[in-house]
Amino acid sequence: MEQKLPERRQRISTLGQIGLQQFAPYLMNRIMGRYNATLRDNFRKQGLTIPQVRTLAVLSVADGVTVNDLSVYTVIEQSTLSRTLDTLEGHGLVRREQGVTDSRIRHVFLTDDGRALFTRAWPAMHDAFEAMFDGIDDAEYAALIATLQKMLKNIRKHEI
Repeated sequence: MEQKLPERRQRISTLGQIGLQQFAPYLMNRIMGRYNATLRDNFRKQGLTIPQVRTLAVLSVADGVTVNDLSVYTVIEQSTLSRTLDTLEGHGLVRREQGVTDSRIRHVFLTDDGRALFTRAWPAMHDAFEAMFDGIDDAEYAALIATLQKMLKNIRKHEI
């Protein structure tokens, strides 16, 4: 038996029919681009880049993750993440340790200096987050998060 597509997907066949303002991937990309641009100037004054702060942010919540998992969590390509970790480690903000059972695996940890630096970066991130959700009530926010989690589950390639 042939599965029938939901009505909204049957009637839409071109981006022109959807329109940019109704195309969720475009809107999500624009929102994150604006969020990152808002933060970029603030972080530059602290000598940080978006990938560096993203790495510190993830480690502030999930310290000790593997480099591979960190790449997934941060949404940073492995080559860029490697350079980012080299810089952060060179500044004493993170440390990498070999896995206990597999020496090929590296775990990444925040140092006290890294945690302190992220603590200084966090207010700007939180302010930009609050501004982004101005006028959005708790129920709308909860619905958005539930929808985004479903979407991520639909497309993810990793269990995290």
